[in-house]
Amino acid sequence: MPEAKRQFMRRALELAARGLGSVEPNPMVGAVIVRDGQEIAAGWHRRFGGPHAEREALAAAREAGRDVHGATMYVTLEPCCHHGKTPPCTEAILQAGIARVVVAMTDPDERVAGRGLALLVEAGLAVEVGVCEAEARELLAAYVKLRTLARPWVVCKWAQTADGFLALPAGQGRWVSGEASRLRVHELRGICDGLCAGSGTVLADDPLLTNRSGRGRHPARVVLDGRLRTPPDSQVIVTARAELPVLVATTARAIAGEPARAESLRRAGVELLDLPAGPGGRGVDLPALLDELGRRRWTRVLIEGGAAVLRSVLEAGLADELWVFVSPRRAGPNAEGLPRLDIAEFRERLALSGVAEERLGPDVLLRFRRA
Repeated sequence: MPEAKRQFMRRALELAARGLGSVEPNPMVGAVIVRDGQEIAAGWHRRFGGPHAEREALAAAREAGRDVHGATMYVTLEPCCHHGKTPPCTEAILQAGIARVVVAMTDPDERVAGRGLALLVEAGLAVEVGVCEAEARELLAAYVKLRTLARPWVVCKWAQTADGFLALPAGQGRWVSGEASRLRVHELRGICDGLCAGSGTVLADDPLLTNRSGRGRHPARVVLDGRLRTPPDSQVIVTARAELPVLVATTARAIAGEPARAESLRRAGVELLDLPAGPGGRGVDLPALLDELGRRRWTRVLIEGGAAVLRSVLEAGLADELWVFVSPRRAGPNAEGLPRLDIAEFRERLALSGVAEERLGPDVLLRFRRA
């Protein structure tokens, strides 16, 4: 394959990635228009409900006074061929007189799924598929999972000491990780539809569970609470509102056993999710929760803890990606009774691939995906 093709597609992929956190549940898509081996216009899908990448690139060409008739368009995902929030991109491509379309991957959306490419071929355009396909699939893994399995991409996040503990002994401070790592967590929250924590974490730490990075979206908060223990006066509950919703995932048995608390939570604006109980009657059934979130078209959900919740997700094989912040600090000999979840254990037990390391002050962020 000529290197120029890969270069133009990689440029389109770089543009597509700019939509992360803004376009979901739509896919991130980038497009580059090329004539005589030179880029003449480019665009990407910027926000949900806004113009798609192909139309953005064509508009950029018009604004620059550049003729696209007979040109080649590189696009990271098969152009859509159905009417949604915007008209079909295949229609715009044909009207503009584009002669050749190079696509990284077909769209798994059943409304497209090869139909967009077929329309272009039937109209006489030259079409090529598969340039930088592996890179495109990696970028769009969450979108592909939502479209094919109807479940969100599951990211597990935790901060641990060098010796594998999620907390420090009394007197050694509140935070395991440093300030740069905590900012990175808020940025991660900003690209997720929701974040989950167990009721034990709410009871122990009374967290807000919000994105305070100043960038990205404000995810919904989900409390996993099989016994309906969440206090109505906890921070996550009292801050519930339409633009910052709170869902408490529980069971019919727990709701029946705690009717006053259930009513108090509902009055606070909380949505109670009546789910099946988990294995052995404990907690809530995590696959059922993911099915429910998939019905709501959530693309990414972040699991933040505590240790029991994270371990349950990992051991059930439900995690797609892991973000582990490893501090150089050690819990040491006074660690008895502290929660423990060491990435070293799961690197051996789970099929993890694609480890990436990022230095954040004194900490190291390790990122894995399930193979």
